[in-house]
Amino acid sequence: MIILEFKAYGKRHQYSAIDEAIRTVKFIRNSCIRYWMDNKGVNKYDFSRYSTVLGKKFSFVNELNSTARQSSAERAWSSIARFSDNCKKKVPGKKGFPRFQKRCRSVEYKQSGWKLSPDKKSITFSDKKGIGKLKLKGTWDLWRFDKKQIKRVRIVRRADGYYVQFCVQVDINVRVRAASALPKAWPTALELEPTGNTIGLDVGLKDFYTDSNGHAEPNPRFYRTGEKRLKFSQRRVSRKKKGSANRRKAINRLGKTHLKISRQREEHAKRLARCVVRSNDLVAYEDLRVRNLVKNHCLAKSINDAGWYQFRKWLEHFGDKFGRITVAVNPAYTSQNCSDCGELVKKSLSTRTHVCKCGCQLDRDHNAAINILKRALGTVGHIGTLVLDQNAYGDLASTLLGSDLDEQVESLK
Repeated sequence: MIILEFKAYGKRHQYSAIDEAIRTVKFIRNSCIRYWMDNKGVNKYDFSRYSTVLGKKFSFVNELNSTARQSSAERAWSSIARFSDNCKKKVPGKKGFPRFQKRCRSVEYKQSGWKLSPDKKSITFSDKKGIGKLKLKGTWDLWRFDKKQIKRVRIVRRADGYYVQFCVQVDINVRVRAASALPKAWPTALELEPTGNTIGLDVGLKDFYTDSNGHAEPNPRFYRTGEKRLKFSQRRVSRKKKGSANRRKAINRLGKTHLKISRQREEHAKRLARCVVRSNDLVAYEDLRVRNLVKNHCLAKSINDAGWYQFRKWLEHFGDKFGRITVAVNPAYTSQNCSDCGELVKKSLSTRTHVCKCGCQLDRDHNAAINILKRALGTVGHIGTLVLDQNAYGDLASTLLGSDLDEQVESLK
């Protein structure tokens, strides 16, 4: 599955109709949550039937397409299923009890309620909400895909306008030798020639990452750079009267600033991940739990600004797409152990140079990157996968210290 996004252009009354559809979706989801709280033993199919009951009971709900009502009920059920799984697995801490949604920004249709124009440059929504025909602007060529491949269509509201997303069922693991054999902009995987290179990555706050070859990629710090502008926009919001039109405009400008920063961070992570994966046969990185790391209030802003999760997500995506091996290893003691002799050299976070009795003297992050690569090679060796084997690719789970081979979990495809 791939997601193709286009900017949507329409008139003011069409945007109002989209907002009304989004409010209806929120009402259906919250009603389903209340229905689950009042009735024990309901399941996913009961939610689908209840969305039909809501359509008969409320006229504004009936105006929305039936598949969009079903998608909203499925969203409610997904939150309930996640809560039930966390309770069964006895996840420590909060289990994520389903909450009533206060803000909703999208409405999702299935394979009905919309129709693409013959040139695939506009889309028409045929339900009674009155959205009508929206012009699409983007770089993807929708005419290359059959309508049966488009499984979902979603309208998303953001600070800078409205977007239409298409969920297309495409097998991205199709392997071909030459890129010229593919149509232009066709999203399939390319089996690249082996490079013979392996690399370990240690992410940080001083530098975005340091690899096992000693190269350090600078950290752009997009949020820190735009923080002055954000503070200015936030002051403009606080000075406006609550409920006024000027306050809504100020909030929209603030949202655009946040949106620009998030897009910069995402694009930076995507470009680096693509470059790293294409240049190496094996990429090793730390299996970090960013959710736990941001609990440190002194470093939370810098950790979120770095975008480690986005970087890992794109590493795994491009590893799957280009047939490369990506390995997530346990980060325990990768900075403390000597990469030369394996001796434990304790050091605080302020100590940036690793100095060992054996004579090894390296930058702290460089030493950690080498340890990460060695641990990844050991993991690949345990499961019998050659580094240059192009038939095995994907993401490998980390190997816990002191674990047996039976405890090793793999996710090879």
